[in-house]
Amino acid sequence: MKIKTQEISLPLLKDKKIRIFIKRLDQTHKHVSGNKWFKLKYNLIEAKKQGAKSILTFGGAYSNHIAATAYLAKEKGFSSIGIIRGEEHIPLNPTLKFAIKQNMKINYIDRHDYRLKHTSKFLQKLRLRFGKFYLIPEGGTNKLALKGTSEIIDAQDLQDYICCSVGTGGTIAGISNSIHRNQKVIGFPAIKGSDLLRRDIGEWTDRKNWDIITNYNCGGYAKLSKKLVKLINDCHKTLNIPLDGIYTGKMMLGVIDLIRNDYFPKGSSILLIHTGGIQGNIGLNQRFGLQLPIN
Repeated sequence: MKIKTQEISLPLLKDKKIRIFIKRLDQTHKHVSGNKWFKLKYNLIEAKKQGAKSILTFGGAYSNHIAATAYLAKEKGFSSIGIIRGEEHIPLNPTLKFAIKQNMKINYIDRHDYRLKHTSKFLQKLRLRFGKFYLIPEGGTNKLALKGTSEIIDAQDLQDYICCSVGTGGTIAGISNSIHRNQKVIGFPAIKGSDLLRRDIGEWTDRKNWDIITNYNCGGYAKLSKKLVKLINDCHKTLNIPLDGIYTGKMMLGVIDLIRNDYFPKGSSILLIHTGGIQGNIGLNQRFGLQLPIN
């Protein structure tokens, strides 16, 4: 798979003597772009090996993972079940409409029960209700996902810093496991709860070449700020790079602010990982009356 990497040109970067490149994983597939293909591909191979007929997974109402899993499951001949955090809202947002169009069965559970999704008792209830299925965790993060995300970085990616957005931690952990000793990966979480996230990432990598910076989540998952919306629209207009309001926009917001405040030494090079997720902007536009880029 050939993935385009392009350099970003901004006056700030020239002033600070910093170079930024962005790896356009968002351009790899119309419906399974960004990090999702890397997370799902080995899981679906394993599901086939096990003879599974159905895929079950978890996610929020705007989840890129839900949309990508629904599409790939249908394409590969599986039925799919999506366990969605929270209550049903009518009309459905575009993410869930798309998933249903791919024949995914959508089921809602309250936030209390959702926190129990990793427990054997809860999973047994799901098996009694839905029968036999191949389980893919929330966000797709498991050992097979890390096998995939460790392939995101290749031999040409020699920048000093690798930056990515963070949801469940599978992408940053996979990158941590694959980069050179003199490189560091920095993650920008889209959600609150940094202590739990650090613990989870630490379970997937034993290397010390990573960190997460939690100041740019804009209040939590699918929460926006005026500054974030302006940055996303400015990037699209001036750089022709679409960013989403849930993940990649927050990464870019953080990286630009850190450069402005001299976090990175002069002469540094930075590689941004565009993890896709532009489909989520359609729902954000409808919900908040915005005009974020959708392609």
